[in-house]
Amino acid sequence: QVQLVESGGGSVQSGGSLRLSCDSSRSIFSIFGMGWYRQAPGKQRELVASQTPRGVSKYVDSVKGRFTISRDNVKNTVYLQMNSLKPEDTAVYSCNSAEPARFPWGQGTQVTVSS
Repeated sequence: QVQLVESGGGSVQSGGSLRLSCDSSRSIFSIFGMGWYRQAPGKQRELVASQTPRGVSKYVDSVKGRFTISRDNVKNTVYLQMNSLKPEDTAVYSCNSAEPARFPWGQGTQVTVSS
């Protein structure tokens, strides 16, 4: 069974940057498109960034130009570089296959952006 472990979250001020990491227990990134999801309090989980096995990336409009998804198939790790963070980016961020989410959810990593 695939286990996903996210890390790299924290508290930053508006305009700051964070780099999230998602480690997989199995080699899945060359097979499945992967995505970063986030869930803010009282809101549904949304897919904010995804990347196909061939490296084609997509972003939700609210993060375009600020977030970058990448992956290292050797390390079984997918990353999310987040720049120019805004308070509305505050959420728990998790990774999974890109819709549908096929694997058990990890614990996620909290990102808090203060104004």
